[in-house]
Amino acid sequence: MQKEETFLESKTLKPFPNKSRVYKSVDFSSSKVRNFALFAVNSHFKNTPNYPINRKLIQYFAVFKEVNSRWNYVNDPKGQEYFASGSESLLYFSGDCDDHAILMCAAIKSIGGSMRLIHTGRHMYPELLLGTEKELETAMYLISNELFKDISKGRTIYFHRDEKGKIWLNLDYTAHYPGGPFLGEEVLSVLDLQQPNSTIQSAFFQ
Repeated sequence: MQKEETFLESKTLKPFPNKSRVYKSVDFSSSKVRNFALFAVNSHFKNTPNYPINRKLIQYFAVFKEVNSRWNYVNDPKGQEYFASGSESLLYFSGDCDDHAILMCAAIKSIGGSMRLIHTGRHMYPELLLGTEKELETAMYLISNELFKDISKGRTIYFHRDEKGKIWLNLDYTAHYPGGPFLGEEVLSVLDLQQPNSTIQSAFFQ
């Protein structure tokens, strides 16, 4: 795969809308959320070669597959912003982009992943912390050669890079594979569920 990067200009991000409500909704310590994540990791990709070495990434991608294969987009009540907790969304796997992003973050955090939320004004989506270039290369290999090879064939892997150089992978419901395309809207704010208020750069591999 050829490697190509583009970067956004540095800017001051805006405060994350409804930050406390959203943060509280990511209920990764819920037993329902944890049990769902365990179901997902036992349902997908267990026979992947070198599973013990790449276990964490494979399990995070198993959660992505389970959530996105079942998600049904449903609007919030007209004129209101409703944030369902992760455990609440497990009942019907339905809701808007906020609800999907919250569930994805809660489920992956419940099995040890580091997540954050991106807000664009009209959209919210989750990102998984990969960290280093080496971890990105591992993720790219797993996505394109083992776990999502039919869906991602010839496609681009999209991610953001933060001010510390760490790489965050797009896990949006609009993407059919981890690292799928962004919606193309400008990033306005970031809620890092470990370290809030980080600045980002964007980049992609092809």
